[in-house]
Amino acid sequence: MPTTSIPTVLVDNGASAIKAGILGVHDEQPRVISNAVVRAKGDNATYIGHELAKCRDCTSLRFRLPFEKGFLVDWDAQKAIWDGLFSTEVLGINTSESSLLITEPYFNLPNIQDVYDQFVFEEYEFRSYFRCTPASLIPYGQLFAQSNSPTPECLLVVDSGFSFTHVVPLLNGEVVWEAVKRIDVGGKLLTNQLKENVSYRQWNMMEETHIMNEIKEACCFVSEDFAADLETCRARPNGNPIVQEYIFPDYSARRPGRIRDPGESLDEGTQQTLRMANERFSIPEILFRPTDIGLEQAGLSATVAASIALLPDDLQGMFWANIGLIGGNTAMPGFRNRLLSELRSLAPIDCEVGIYASAEPILEAYRSAVAFAARPEFAQCVVTREEYQEMGSSACRRKFRDWKPAVDKEQPPRAGVGKGAAGSSARGVPRGKAAAAKGSSDSEDEDDGTPPPGQPTKKPGRGRGRGRGARGGGKRGAS
Repeated sequence: MPTTSIPTVLVDNGASAIKAGILGVHDEQPRVISNAVVRAKGDNATYIGHELAKCRDCTSLRFRLPFEKGFLVDWDAQKAIWDGLFSTEVLGINTSESSLLITEPYFNLPNIQDVYDQFVFEEYEFRSYFRCTPASLIPYGQLFAQSNSPTPECLLVVDSGFSFTHVVPLLNGEVVWEAVKRIDVGGKLLTNQLKENVSYRQWNMMEETHIMNEIKEACCFVSEDFAADLETCRARPNGNPIVQEYIFPDYSARRPGRIRDPGESLDEGTQQTLRMANERFSIPEILFRPTDIGLEQAGLSATVAASIALLPDDLQGMFWANIGLIGGNTAMPGFRNRLLSELRSLAPIDCEVGIYASAEPILEAYRSAVAFAARPEFAQCVVTREEYQEMGSSACRRKFRDWKPAVDKEQPPRAGVGKGAAGSSARGVPRGKAAAAKGSSDSEDEDDGTPPPGQPTKKPGRGRGRGRGARGGGKRGAS
């Protein structure tokens, strides 16, 4: 079915933020909304997804996250957020007359993928859709674009997001899954670690996840010489160029938080500050040295080298020369320079190391999705509603290439039943209305970790309603 005549909705469904838009309308600047159902203590109200922008008092926010440990498990919360996203308050689209491109986590479990398919076709009734990982879209974007040079055939993407950091090599546009590596450090862990450090040393900020995340994004940087910066903070605790003071937001006066200017006077009665010294660089250092917090994993540089070592010998030089950075953590100042410095010492002497950084790494996957969806071959990559009605999730497993072995065409699996991960079978999801798995409240305080192989998701129930057209607002049943 051609998809050029109907609207194409693009959704980069991140665990922390959703970047979404309509092809031809939001090509450069998507709508970015929180992927959470948030309970505000200040006004005792619940905000779903895009509604968080209306919150005037962001103290002691409690987050219910659809994603847990990198996988989408709370489908009630996710459906409420998607309802608001497709409503007139955000995108204003009729899903039954649209096509969808959506991103999924790396190594997504088969039974979770089946629920994706059911939500898309049975709950929202999209005409067609395509599902893939963020890194698989990067070859279509501008991250590796150079003057008069096509996108390289061999490239490696470092995707450092909310839950994990993945190292993903791609050969001729296809992910080489055997060489994909993961570090269990993401933005969530860094924010939680900063909360603990600040709460131990200065203010009790254990309930202020939202504020601490803003402080992390405003103040933290990746040190290019960790030992020297640490010694600078030790030798001169107060009079060194690293120390910054962050002025807490005053929501009653509607004053946002910000970094204090040098020599700026403060109103002691209304303004409180947080002193950021070695916390500024010791928190991001976890990405490069996870052992600092007892996580027995290699750092990012060693993980990149280990991934490239698993690739064909005659192509490894091209992967060293084409490394791209996406994801929110890579936006920290100094990230590229630190990674480049460490990789040069790990790369073979005859290999050149090249790192490509995006000006807006959070939006890079979305903009690459725009470029892919605008190509003529996109229409041949999607699964149509008619194909799904005839074959179920088997149609998606046949068309969407991912980490699992290809489906045997002579003996196709029954619709709704996927091959298990890591040698174990995944529980099938019954056909019918879209599943809406009942999830529990997921605070951002929960530790990241690796789920056991084949861990089942929460039992899905029956979804409510049919195709979702343009309407005014999201579901308020989740809190």
